[in-house]
Amino acid sequence: MKKVLSGMRPTGKLHIGHLSVIENWVKLQEKYETNFFIADYHALTTQFDDTAMLQKNIRNMMIDWLAIGLSPEKSTLFIQSKIPEHAELYLLFSMITPLSWLERCPTYKGQVEQFREQSGKDITTHGFLGYPLLQGADILLYLANYVPVGEDQLPHIEITREIARRFNFIFRTKLFPEPEGLLAKIPLLLGTDGRKMSKSYNNYINIMSTEDELNKKVKSMITDPERIRKDDHGHPDICIVYQYQKIYNEDISGVISENCKAGKIGCMECKKLLFEKLNTHLLPIRERRLEIENNPDYIDDVIADGNKRAGQKAQETMTKIKEAMNLI
Repeated sequence: MKKVLSGMRPTGKLHIGHLSVIENWVKLQEKYETNFFIADYHALTTQFDDTAMLQKNIRNMMIDWLAIGLSPEKSTLFIQSKIPEHAELYLLFSMITPLSWLERCPTYKGQVEQFREQSGKDITTHGFLGYPLLQGADILLYLANYVPVGEDQLPHIEITREIARRFNFIFRTKLFPEPEGLLAKIPLLLGTDGRKMSKSYNNYINIMSTEDELNKKVKSMITDPERIRKDDHGHPDICIVYQYQKIYNEDISGVISENCKAGKIGCMECKKLLFEKLNTHLLPIRERRLEIENNPDYIDDVIADGNKRAGQKAQETMTKIKEAMNLI
């Protein structure tokens, strides 16, 4: 069975932009050997000075994953820092990876500037420069064949492929596969105000929002700015609400679009349709989360079992790596 690996940084409550990603993982666990990890080392690359909530965020993320549908029986669910081989392989890869490979990563300079402009934070650390290398260690440690990613992450996957080729060539082995990015049709959702969805903008919809919180968020969403009256002809393609309708009300999105253009449906009615659909979609997730949250022993068991299984896989691979490098 082909292997899949992916991870997510524990930076706070999951928002609706994460939901499609995790629901895609749920589908993948039905046909692949899947490994999903909470990337707490990766969180330190940009939040090294703010770790007070890290352990709480890790636990909440695992609960969210279980509530959305990831299964500890079908997937190995674990915490990155609990598997020391991640850091060890990161170190070993750093010995053979040319610095230029990391410096040319297209997201590096852009993110450095973004953090400097938004918060004044300097993230030009060794850890942030080496982020793609740690990502490569994460992937190759489990001999993953596929990595579900967005298009912006494909350059990181290519670095991982280059590392795999270089290691195999230097040490005359065929240990590492060259993993491929597994692109899914996961839409990029903007925030409720039309900007990039971000916790700093408070323009996101929390997956675990109460019905009242969800209703308020939907009502606050930006619509067609040129539409003043209910019977004005709308432009759904520039409306944030309609972008959500195409995902969550896909079966009637065409009718919504035509009625909007003809001035037959007002913005408040359109938002009501979206709220009802979103609430129906999120309600069972909220209920499952509450049930899981009230069973802390189950959460502890899932984490312990996932870490144990991941550790066994990592140790097996690390033994083969050290044998190839003549370290044992």
